Amino acid sequence: MKTLLATTLCLGLAGCASPGVEQYKAETPALDLPTYLNGTLDAWGLFQDRSGEVKKRFHVVIEARWEGDTGVLDERFAWSDGSTSRRVWTLTRQPDGSYRGRADDVIGEARGEVAGNALRWRYVLALPVDGRVYRVDFDDWMFLMDERTMMNRSYMSKWGFRLGEVTLTFVRRPAP
Repeated sequence: MKTLLATTLCLGLAGCASPGVEQYKAETPALDLPTYLNGTLDAWGLFQDRSGEVKKRFHVVIEARWEGDTGVLDERFAWSDGSTSRRVWTLTRQPDGSYRGRADDVIGEARGEVAGNALRWRYVLALPVDGRVYRVDFDDWMFLMDERTMMNRSYMSKWGFRLGEVTLTFVRRPAP
């Protein structure tokens, strides 16, 4: 009985594990963050709660630039309720090819891994809701579709419980 219980528990925990980004290493086009996240990008997205209901839509304009292994992304959000917000990311490419990132509303450091056409970006966000601020875990999965378009799906959770998802499409503006 103990063996059956231990096996069931291990299988249950394995079912909760998410796939690693390395499974996309053969996918093309290959994502190079300093190349894609450079210049001006537009992105359109929506937030869905855990039932799937769309709660908010948004447009974000991103001004991105790199100097060596350090990139700055200045994101300006326009929300469907008429509000606006801004987040400025500083990204740093690590010697092993991974990325670290910081922003004012990110608790600690974001960590990113790239393989093939995919980026997995994980961080804790200080999310204001109805006058309170919650620490919410984000697990972002971004996939380069072509030289101008990237799709993003973010899974939001707290204490391991799913709160909702953000779906986002980035489109790089042509160089002037």
